[in-house]
Amino acid sequence: MAKKVKPKKTNPYILGVIPARFASTRLMGKPLADIGGKSLLQHTYEGASKSKLLDKIVIAVDDEQVAKAAKGFGAATIMTPKDCATGSDRIAIVAKEFPRADIIVNIQGDEPFISGMMIDQAIEPLLFDFEVNVSTLAKVIDNVEEFNSPSVVKVVFDYKNFALYFSRSPIPFVRDAKDEKEMLEKANVYKHVGLYVYRKEYLLKFTKLEPTDLEQWEKLEQLRMLENGFKIKIVETEFDSFSVDTPEDLEKARKIYSKLKKIELAK
Repeated sequence: MAKKVKPKKTNPYILGVIPARFASTRLMGKPLADIGGKSLLQHTYEGASKSKLLDKIVIAVDDEQVAKAAKGFGAATIMTPKDCATGSDRIAIVAKEFPRADIIVNIQGDEPFISGMMIDQAIEPLLFDFEVNVSTLAKVIDNVEEFNSPSVVKVVFDYKNFALYFSRSPIPFVRDAKDEKEMLEKANVYKHVGLYVYRKEYLLKFTKLEPTDLEQWEKLEQLRMLENGFKIKIVETEFDSFSVDTPEDLEKARKIYSKLKKIELAK
């Protein structure tokens, strides 16, 4: 009797979604903010477009101005409600429009220096381990300012690289260290890079869950996953990220871009 041959699994269809909300509370019209002659959103889109694993990128918009700007630089857009509670809710709406999508990548719309390699690093665990359903990135913190900053989210994870906790507070606390500088020398301290990769069914399951206590206290929606027993794979990266949330962040992003441009021109 001939041996049965298992059919080969086709490559998963991977959809990248960039949520772009116009009415940011701390920086109104943030997606359209200018950085070196291009909008913040265009920088994010162009960086994500360098991914080798994404099959398609869609920008989830809630405003016609943003939709028009995105279409102007060649991006596909889908209009989503203005009252979406989180970026994940906005992404879930888009995911439902793509029945063939197996994996959904949540690419934060305020990361002008995101790289395609970062996105691919985050995707890879879901391609090689079918027990991984959610993944994200983390980078070593090497300065006290980031360690102490509530706007820089810290993450601790186990020996299999699954998240134990995320916090705006400095974690882990190294009891025997005399100060924060020594804490960074004694322990590996990581900041969370807010890029998420989901198997679609897990994204849809997650967005149906009610907000949890830890999530509301820390203002971190990934804690809803942990409180409900989801496992989040942490991928260590050497790439840094920079989120634009305030006018001060925007000015800093412009300075960073100017320096990068000068380096590029000098090559």
